[in-house]
Amino acid sequence: MTLVRAALPGLAVAIPGADRLALRHLLIDFNGTLACNGALIDGVAERLSALSRILEIEVLTGDTYGTVARTLAGLPVRHAVVLTGADKTARVRTLLAEGGGVVALGNGRNDVDMLRAATLGIAVLGPECTHALTLAAAQLVAPDIHAALDLFLSDVFAARQLRRCIAG
Repeated sequence: MTLVRAALPGLAVAIPGADRLALRHLLIDFNGTLACNGALIDGVAERLSALSRILEIEVLTGDTYGTVARTLAGLPVRHAVVLTGADKTARVRTLLAEGGGVVALGNGRNDVDMLRAATLGIAVLGPECTHALTLAAAQLVAPDIHAALDLFLSDVFAARQLRRCIAG
């Protein structure tokens, strides 16, 4: 398996016996995935900053607590307030149509179809729980947001984990 840093943004993962993943976009749910009770989970800001040099990052949220713009201010990510899971899924499909693979991270019922539509869907376990249907829809399940984001920050870790999880 080969992990290649593509010309920014992007990440290419070649897995023997499985499809090659050419990833360009990272779509992330906010509440319960990146944040707990509307506040960013410790260590997430630094990881998002590092990942922004590899992938285009967009946070999709209903902004339940009205804190997203303030919380994400200064971070190299875009965010959009979306009302439904269908809105999240539509964003995945738009990005796929424009070219480049999409990684989607989420924990809620409204993330199910987004994870299914993405090139790589990852359910994230966390302090606000994870819906069972989200687990079933994901290709990977991360024990927390740190593990999910770290998957794309370390070449050795990413290559080993993606191969084990995707290729079997």
